[in-house]
Amino acid sequence: MDVQAIMISSGALAGIGAVSGVLLAIASKVFKVDEDPRIGAISEILPGANCGGCGFPGCSGFAKAIVEGMADPTGCAPGGNELAKKIAVILGVEVQEKVRMVARVRCSGTSEHCANRFVYEGVASCKGASLLSEGGIKSCPYGCDGLGDCVAVCPFDAIHMGPNQIPVVDLDKCTACGKCVDACPKGVIALEAHAGQVVLHCHTHLAAKDVRKICSIGCISCKACIRACPYDALSWDVDLPVFDYEKCQSCGLCIDACKPGCIQTFKEIDPAVKAKATEALEAKKAEEAAKREAARAAAQARAAAAAAAAAEKPN
Repeated sequence: MDVQAIMISSGALAGIGAVSGVLLAIASKVFKVDEDPRIGAISEILPGANCGGCGFPGCSGFAKAIVEGMADPTGCAPGGNELAKKIAVILGVEVQEKVRMVARVRCSGTSEHCANRFVYEGVASCKGASLLSEGGIKSCPYGCDGLGDCVAVCPFDAIHMGPNQIPVVDLDKCTACGKCVDACPKGVIALEAHAGQVVLHCHTHLAAKDVRKICSIGCISCKACIRACPYDALSWDVDLPVFDYEKCQSCGLCIDACKPGCIQTFKEIDPAVKAKATEALEAKKAEEAAKREAARAAAQARAAAAAAAAAEKPN
């Protein structure tokens, strides 16, 4: 073995390495891109969940997007309004508080209320069941199949499968990141205002006659809930009632009016609130009856005037 050749080769490699290192050091200085220090400051206070709920690739991507004006400082659902205020301080701006949202499971169609169409023995996946058979397992094509795709994707352990195979959301843990919403192939889960204590546990778009055949707790489009609300907190949207939680007083009258029982509450109804709402509803009905009577009287008066005018005309 030629020792001199080995030494020369080693020296050459060392020289090349040294020169490359110097060149890289110079390049790092010449081509250095200074990062806005606010990006690092914001990244440090973000939750670090990297849930993607903000729509950007991880918390660092969200921080960069905020500083570059591509994202709203209130866009981090897990951090909520408190985090948004801290980000606003770093940016030197003001932000408006957002209404806290949570995931709601809009289905109560357990096997007791809504039977399965067939026995499913495939992969435990709602998406898999839907791909195997259009409409999934349940008789209602809009009903929860209960195979837990939503549970599997939640990064905050905020949703678990209940004993009746309907997911249950832990409202204290839920951050409204939206992963469970995206994971549900039937659109059963939606983000709704946390303040809403009275909710509709159904999102079927079937006709009432079809709902009655397959689910004993599905919405039958009777609109009794809307007529029962004295505060106009319910309106009709295509096939289902929609709550306006700024108006809703959680009085429970819509729950009593709901024939199948798909409107439910997360808390006990206050008797005083319900009594006040009952009085308001009676007053509303009386006012509407008075308006109808006035309209009827006006119509009769116009008809009588027209008849009188006709009688006065010469033949």
